[in-house]
Amino acid sequence: MNTKTNCMAALAVTMMFQAAASAATVPFLEDFSSDASNWFNGAGNAPATWVATGGPDGSAHISSVANLAAAAVDDTPTVLRGQAGFGSSGGAFVGNYLAEGVSEYRAFVRHDAPFPLAFFTRFSGPANFPGAIAVNFVPVPPNQWTEIVVPIDPANPQFVSFEGTSFEAVFNNVGNVQVGISVLNGQAGYPFDINIDLDKPQIAGAQTVPTVSTWGLVILALMLAAMAKISGIRPARAVG
Repeated sequence: MNTKTNCMAALAVTMMFQAAASAATVPFLEDFSSDASNWFNGAGNAPATWVATGGPDGSAHISSVANLAAAAVDDTPTVLRGQAGFGSSGGAFVGNYLAEGVSEYRAFVRHDAPFPLAFFTRFSGPANFPGAIAVNFVPVPPNQWTEIVVPIDPANPQFVSFEGTSFEAVFNNVGNVQVGISVLNGQAGYPFDINIDLDKPQIAGAQTVPTVSTWGLVILALMLAAMAKISGIRPARAVG
C-alpha cells in the first residue's frame, strides 16, 4: 500500500473512532462559577442575574424574577431558560438524550415567596415545541435550597405531558431546558416580585466506553476496499 493510501486508511480509521466516541455520554454539571453561562430569564430577553455567593454549597448561582400579579390559577410561567438559541452552558444540555444515555436531570432551586411553589422542568427541541413537562410533586418551601430530580424515563410519572407527541420524540433532540412554576390556589394575584434561584443543573448517565460498532466496521471495510481499488492493490490469494 503506497503512502497516499496509508494516509487515507489512517484517516478513515480516525473518522470512524471519532464517530463512535461522539456517542459517549459525559455527565455535565453547570455551577455558574463566573457568570450566568448564557442562561436567560423567563421572558428570554435578558441573561439571568448572576450571584457570586449563596448557592447550596455557598458558591455562585443564578436568579430571575417571577410576578404573579396578573396570573391565573393553573398558569405555568417559565422563570429560567437554558436554551440552544442562547448558547446556554456551551450547548452541554443539547443533544439526543436517548442515544447519549442520559438517565437523569437534577437541579437545586430556591425562592422567597411567602408560600410553597410548585416547580416544573420542561425539555423541548430547539424549536421549543413540542416538549416534555416534568412536575415536582411536592411544592418547594420558601427560602431553602431544594433539589429537583427528574429521571429521564418514559415510565416516570413526573412527565405529565408530551404536548401531543411522545417521550422518544422529545428526548432524541433536546435543545431547551426550562424551569417554571405552576400557579396554585391562593397564589394568583400576589402583588410582589418573587426571586427564584437556580444552581447546579446537571445531566447524568452511565458512562459509555467508545466501541467500534458493526456498522463502523462495515463502513471501514468499504472505504478500505475502495481505496485499494483506486491504488491498484489486489487482494492476496491463498497458495494451494
